Amino acid sequence: MASLSELLPCAAIRLDIAAADWRSVVRAAGELLVTQGFSTDAYTDEMIGNLEENGPYVVVAPGLALVHARPSPAVHRTGLAWVRPAGPVVFGHPTNDPVTLVVALAATDSGAHTAAMAALAGLLADPDAEAALRTAPTPQAVHRLLAARESGGDQLPRSGPAVQRILTVCGNGVGTSLFLKNTLERVLERWGWGRHVAVEATDTVSARGRASEAAAVLTSREIAGLLGDLGVPVRVVADFTSEKEVDAVLRDTYDV
Repeated sequence: MASLSELLPCAAIRLDIAAADWRSVVRAAGELLVTQGFSTDAYTDEMIGNLEENGPYVVVAPGLALVHARPSPAVHRTGLAWVRPAGPVVFGHPTNDPVTLVVALAATDSGAHTAAMAALAGLLADPDAEAALRTAPTPQAVHRLLAARESGGDQLPRSGPAVQRILTVCGNGVGTSLFLKNTLERVLERWGWGRHVAVEATDTVSARGRASEAAAVLTSREIAGLLGDLGVPVRVVADFTSEKEVDAVLRDTYDV
């Protein structure tokens, strides 16, 4: 399974670019995916279409947007692009705007990049690592930080069968839901519940079909509105990298 630094080559990192609005910064990230042979221009259009259809749920934490679309023929191989705009960009998120870092994901399927996304989520949830990444002066510095700080074994250990299941949901099941899954698993492990609750990242369509199997669904405000009544608790998380917020949501869900 490819590591984070392998999926994000130095040539796919651009810093301090001019961006008039969210569409232009997403297009800049898409151009990097195309240049590296990860995807085509059609996939860039699909990323923009995903935002237009589902809203700014991809702004997963204050200042951070993880833009992506569903796996499609427009994706040649899985990869990432990293764009830091010269100034803050408004995506329309009620709590996490403005955006100062955009990571674009092109995925051929829903599984090959999970370890890399968990590593990225863990790094950006670490205040020191996040500050270093956000202020890195060159693409080479960003890449060195990723290679130095990432952990190939970032998946949390599990033993024995899970008793319950929680779904983390995004529009496509390949990007933002993995960020939330990683944070939720860290909280569950800290509680000592890791072996008892399985966390699965999925998309809106699959979530509707599988909600009856779950104790709860965690997602963004935008996706919660699209899901409607699933017959199980649907909990909204604003910052997908915040263990404090996820801890509070989990306590409310289980009344502890």
